[in-house]
Amino acid sequence: MGTWINGLQDALEFIEEHLTEDIKIKDVAEKAYVSEFHFQRIFSVLCGFSIAEYIRSRRMTLAARELANGEVKVIDIAVKYGYDSPDSFTRAFTKFHGITPSAAKEKGAIIRNFSPLRITLSLEGGTMMDYRIEKKAAFSVMGRKRNFTSETSYQEIPKFWEEHMKDGGSTIVCGMYGICMDSDGVNFDYLIADNYMPNKEIPKGYEVRTIPAGTWAIFPCKLKNLQATNTRMWKEWLPNCKDYKLGGNYNIEMYEPPCVEDMGESDCELWLPIEKI
Repeated sequence: MGTWINGLQDALEFIEEHLTEDIKIKDVAEKAYVSEFHFQRIFSVLCGFSIAEYIRSRRMTLAARELANGEVKVIDIAVKYGYDSPDSFTRAFTKFHGITPSAAKEKGAIIRNFSPLRITLSLEGGTMMDYRIEKKAAFSVMGRKRNFTSETSYQEIPKFWEEHMKDGGSTIVCGMYGICMDSDGVNFDYLIADNYMPNKEIPKGYEVRTIPAGTWAIFPCKLKNLQATNTRMWKEWLPNCKDYKLGGNYNIEMYEPPCVEDMGESDCELWLPIEKI
């Protein structure tokens, strides 16, 4: 297995070993040899839920097990698994298990189990995936920005695009790019952007960002296949890439002019920053 796969397994084991401690996503990401920004995005794509959701689910599983199997106080379990008060713990526990912590202590109580993730070898691939490696000079974009969290971005970013198109934003920025740029590892900026023309006025609510020069892995696809290509990029291409590692904390969706006959047939590309190992 490659370093990314080994690193991901190390990250999962690190989480299991520190579930009763304050886990920093930065420390988890370091085990996987990637930045906090990239780790959260990869994890969400591969697993279908965020790293924060995974940690909460594992803690709730262990907390319920201890309540069901021992004479322990709810407040002690709440503190053990990082909750500031019994009330906040009870709300989280009830949302996850469907019963209160006190009810979980009763004989015959039904509690939920969320098993830890494990990396296994399986036969995958055997299909074509087009990509190219391309060096690009630095370039500037002008766009409309909104800040998102990794935990909810998959649901909220499409709403941002819908809002931009409905309120007339497309007359200012048509949306050649969708750009994710890391802010602090947990939250990131997303820009609906076009190439910046230096002689063009920057309207209120818009800003200019510069994308550094670098090397990109570029994956062409159709709009209807964008999400599937994104998943395969992380799940199939990256683990088998031995010559490059992930680069800067940003990635880009590039959209060609839409196909008016069938929007799903519109051409687009996914740009992933990489560095030679």
